[in-house]
Amino acid sequence: EHEDTGLLFQPLLEEQNYGAAAADGTQCPSVAVSRNHPAKRDCLVVAVLCFGNFINFIDWFIVPGILLDIQKYFGLSDGKTGLLQTVFTLCYMLAAPIFGYLGDHYNRKIILGAGIFFWSGVTLGSSFITESHYGIFVLSRGLVGIGSASYSTIAPTIIADLFEEGKRTTVLSIFYIFIPVGSGCGYMLAAGMAKSTGDWHWALRVTPCMGGLALLLLILLVPHRIQRKTAAHRAMSISGMIQRADEKPDVHRTARTTWCQDVGSLLRNCSFVCSSLGQSAMAFVTGALGMWMPLFLHRAQVVQGIVPPCLRESCNSSNSLIFGGITIGTGILGIITGAEAARRLRKMNNKADPLICATSMFISALCLYIALMVAQTNILCTFIFIAFGELFLSVNWAVVTDILLYVVAPRRQATAIALQILLSHLLGDAGSPYLIGVISNALQARRLPSLQWSFRSMQYSFAICAFVGVFGGGFFLLTAFYIEEDRKEAQR
Repeated sequence: EHEDTGLLFQPLLEEQNYGAAAADGTQCPSVAVSRNHPAKRDCLVVAVLCFGNFINFIDWFIVPGILLDIQKYFGLSDGKTGLLQTVFTLCYMLAAPIFGYLGDHYNRKIILGAGIFFWSGVTLGSSFITESHYGIFVLSRGLVGIGSASYSTIAPTIIADLFEEGKRTTVLSIFYIFIPVGSGCGYMLAAGMAKSTGDWHWALRVTPCMGGLALLLLILLVPHRIQRKTAAHRAMSISGMIQRADEKPDVHRTARTTWCQDVGSLLRNCSFVCSSLGQSAMAFVTGALGMWMPLFLHRAQVVQGIVPPCLRESCNSSNSLIFGGITIGTGILGIITGAEAARRLRKMNNKADPLICATSMFISALCLYIALMVAQTNILCTFIFIAFGELFLSVNWAVVTDILLYVVAPRRQATAIALQILLSHLLGDAGSPYLIGVISNALQARRLPSLQWSFRSMQYSFAICAFVGVFGGGFFLLTAFYIEEDRKEAQR
């Protein structure tokens, strides 16, 4: 009977170790890989994960970077154009909980590799779709979203396995720097390829090659299994293994713990729920900006007479290049600033993380509103305030994820990240690109078509982002009321 119990318990313990994040104490080097050089191994793993995240977000923002060309190629209204990013995000968020469950129970390296292979192949195939098959192009963007979900859900939990709390914030900051860097490079790569080749389809044929390289590095450099525990967790596991092996009811109870029970526990975690709602507001704003800002800037410049309307074979791509550069610069600076501010202010205030997020959301909302209002008269001021708006949005990326990782118990972290992805995208950027496009269409229908009203309709529909940003700041303030209690509960 004891042998049977041990066989039942052993794989369960192994999976928990693989998914566990260090919370405090000293690190325990991996048993199976690089026994003598765990630090070097960890750096290689993080480098590969960062490269994959870089490609992931290049692929995410390839389409917004050539949106004018795609809109003209398929003959789309603003509403149908926004549907491209909405379908991508819907598939992404619906797939995230599935990959969260798989990441908590199965080998994460295999899931990551399959995701990279899948989204790279679909992106390459979508570059050969003709103008009469817009529906297939929309479907291909949805499938790319499924592949991306596997990466965004699981990669941060591997980082959590490797580093204890103090170092984890720094490493997560490095990892999340590649969100704005990849996003900005997506715009710039798309615009550059469209301009140099005269055909926007070539923009979709670069990232699959990069994805192949990322897959090769993943296979060669990332261990098949990563075990990383603190001294306290290790002592608990060793002493508890003998005890629980003799307590068969406890083993069965643990084995029967379902994903639904984990979700129920997470939804009772006030810090997790409030911070996820705050991140939903962030996602709403970033989704709308990412999809529509280059097109909005083009319409503003047309109204001012700076550039002609897009009537040529290849549309003016300068706004995508500039916006991509702004996204990269402000993203790097914002994430580094947010991580450093959190590191310093935590020493003085245990609620520093949600307060940083709330403050940055309020300032970002104000900057974006000013940028929209001055767009018709001064394009330089528009770029400046967009830069500040994106800068303060970027402050939150690593901080929000770190909040999740210390208010949620280690064995639920992949599920928590997946659920946060689901909530933030469902309430955020799954709908915002389409919503902005639909509102713009409705406003344009109220008057005769004109370049001036085409700009105004986008400007008015964009204003909703500033108000959503204010709501996001409010949810982060609510997080501050619960974070200390939830953190202690997760440690227990």
